[in-house]
Amino acid sequence: MVAFGVRNLVDLDRGLGEIARVLKPGARAVILDFAFPAAWPLKPLYLFYFRRVLPRIGRLVSKHTSAYQYLPDSVAEFPSPEALCDRMVAAGFSRVAFQRLTFGIATLVWGLKA
Repeated sequence: MVAFGVRNLVDLDRGLGEIARVLKPGARAVILDFAFPAAWPLKPLYLFYFRRVLPRIGRLVSKHTSAYQYLPDSVAEFPSPEALCDRMVAAGFSRVAFQRLTFGIATLVWGLKA
């Protein structure tokens, strides 16, 4: 299980391949990471908070000009749950699926090593 980690891999496909390589056949890989809500009106409200408010709070608290800007940037570049499922299948996982949590702000993606 990985929580909020695979988003930070330099090469996501290679990382997923390594996870598949080290798991025993039939083992489950579960990935928890941020996503963007899909439904209106939550999506625009969340995007405003995540892109505008959160980085400012981070700068105020940490006194660091780029604090908390990495988080929205990395989430924006991370694949959608559907695309992450496709990449897990390509890495060798079967029975891949996902579930949106907290109105889509976080997502669980899982699959079995074939």
